[in-house]
Amino acid sequence: MLLSLGVFILLLVLGMPVVFAIAIGGLVFFLQQPTLPLTMPVQLLLSETQNFSLLAIPTFILAGNLMNELGVTRRLLQVARVLTGHLRGGLAQVSVVLSLLMGGVSGSAIADATMQARVLGPEMVRRGYSAAFVAALQGFSGLIVVAIPPSIGLILYGSIGQVSIGQLFAGGIGVGLLLAFTYMVVVALLARARGYQPELTERPSARETLAALWGGLWAVLFPVLLLFSLRTGVFVPSEVGAAAVVYALLVGAIYRELRWERVVRAFRNSVADIGMVAFLIAASALIGYGMKWEMIPQSLSQFLVGVAEDPRIALALILIGLLLLGTILDSTVMIILLTPILVPTAKALGLDLVHFGVLMVMTSALGLLTPPVGLSMYSVCSVMRCSVGEYLREGWPFFLAVCWVLLLVYLFPGIVSFLPRLLF
Repeated sequence: MLLSLGVFILLLVLGMPVVFAIAIGGLVFFLQQPTLPLTMPVQLLLSETQNFSLLAIPTFILAGNLMNELGVTRRLLQVARVLTGHLRGGLAQVSVVLSLLMGGVSGSAIADATMQARVLGPEMVRRGYSAAFVAALQGFSGLIVVAIPPSIGLILYGSIGQVSIGQLFAGGIGVGLLLAFTYMVVVALLARARGYQPELTERPSARETLAALWGGLWAVLFPVLLLFSLRTGVFVPSEVGAAAVVYALLVGAIYRELRWERVVRAFRNSVADIGMVAFLIAASALIGYGMKWEMIPQSLSQFLVGVAEDPRIALALILIGLLLLGTILDSTVMIILLTPILVPTAKALGLDLVHFGVLMVMTSALGLLTPPVGLSMYSVCSVMRCSVGEYLREGWPFFLAVCWVLLLVYLFPGIVSFLPRLLF
């Protein structure tokens, strides 16, 4: 197994796309095992794509793309502007609230950060915000999407680790709200220090606020209806994604923006997104099987129990390891590869798998904003045309804010567990 991991890391360093590095590294393991038939890698690649519980991922991706094409994003932007546009640093506050609302639509931190940088970035620069500040703000705000249902990361963790996706969705809401509140405090402090002005000259009237909320009602209700359908048993996770696609089409019809060309564009974008995720899941089955064959989850559990008798210390060691690993691996790859290892470890340590899962997914996603392999970081820097160095100088307050939130979630598990216990 060490040779397989060595090949995987070497291919990454040489610049090979991560999915091929994973597949080749996994194949090397089977070449080392004469007792295992060489037909098994092919069978594993195919069987992993036939996992019924993972069906929620492509359907949620499609639902998110449909909502983006059918006018939902524009209405959510109006809701965010009405709620926070009158505050200092108005457009920056709007970005944070829009990410909170977009969590129920996109499910992807990279998609949300890139979209908001394109939509709000040019106007923010015209209003006096630096391009690097906008890039950092949009990139880190995208992390809110990772916590708010239907988070693709939470779906992956729940499906692979056999943990209730409904409870994970409910647990992520508290973290998403706390993260949004912390960002708003950071933005308010920076706006006061730098003289960033409000977006609106005066607070919107009650009528204007209600009109904006009514216009975005169906989009804002989506996460609520999602949790309600899971809690009442109307749908299981693999079915609720398909229901979300129907819901997105109905919302488009209600907003009178249902156009054939927009639906086709949403399907086209979804095929590319789904293909990337499905290929990663299939390729990771090879290395995942090798890790189980070598009993790595059991060895890791015994090691952590021996090193740290207190489960909270063991959890801290795992999170620090994830934080460091996130600097060189994409969060999706980390979740796919490490969930089969870390879930049995968390069970052996007696940890709450919902609390652990939300922490694991959020910590892994932080790597999207840190060099050298920060996909969201490179995406927003490319859109805003700023250097990584400038982005890092502007982004450190937001990085500290995320670390503070993760520390609070680690110290106070009730932030995650309150809603799951209340609803489930």
